[in-house]
Amino acid sequence: MTTRERPRQLTFDLEARTSLGREDFLIAPPNAAAVAWIDAWKDWPAPALVLSGPAGSGKTHLTRVFMSMAGAHEITGGFPEDGAPDAAYVIEDVDRRIGDRSFEEPLFHLYNDLKGAGGHILLTARSAPAQWTFAIPDLASRLRAAPATEIGEPDDVLLGAVLVKLFADRQLRIDADVIAYAVPRMERSFAAARALAAAADKLALEGKRPVTVPLMRRVLET
Repeated sequence: MTTRERPRQLTFDLEARTSLGREDFLIAPPNAAAVAWIDAWKDWPAPALVLSGPAGSGKTHLTRVFMSMAGAHEITGGFPEDGAPDAAYVIEDVDRRIGDRSFEEPLFHLYNDLKGAGGHILLTARSAPAQWTFAIPDLASRLRAAPATEIGEPDDVLLGAVLVKLFADRQLRIDADVIAYAVPRMERSFAAARALAAAADKLALEGKRPVTVPLMRRVLET
């Protein structure tokens, strides 16, 4: 196996937010509004907040931040039958289940219970409620009127920082010149950043060499 070195410290104009005491959430213009909404969870004007954004943009990371701050419970299967109405909840990938009445009905009742008791629920999705096809009109009106925030595709600064973190997660040495070379030449998305880091890691391991500009050029070309 190739010997992996500690990554060089790179400087980005970003803040860091600790998630569950383990991970840092990088804050930049594409996600700053979403972070502000999570920070202000006690002051949401409605029980629900809809957080949308592309795959890999950090929605799950922010739900963990919210769960830590609000003591929220994640609903992954059935809805709580006797859940405290003033509690806080998280449901991810809601847009994949909208249209299913067996999902919408308990969500509708939970929303109303939370509204009456001052509870909160964070819903994540890849698109905003205006684009969802609902089975229950009353739920549609509530969620389309609820506050919503979106994580946009990364700008240069955030994309570079995401790459640094992805490589650091793989314990790969990555220099600033490699990031500077990759960012303007790659597809501008979180998913592309993950794919690029995985491909570069694989090629570096196969060749038993560090990730350099020539190696990154080869990854981007192939």
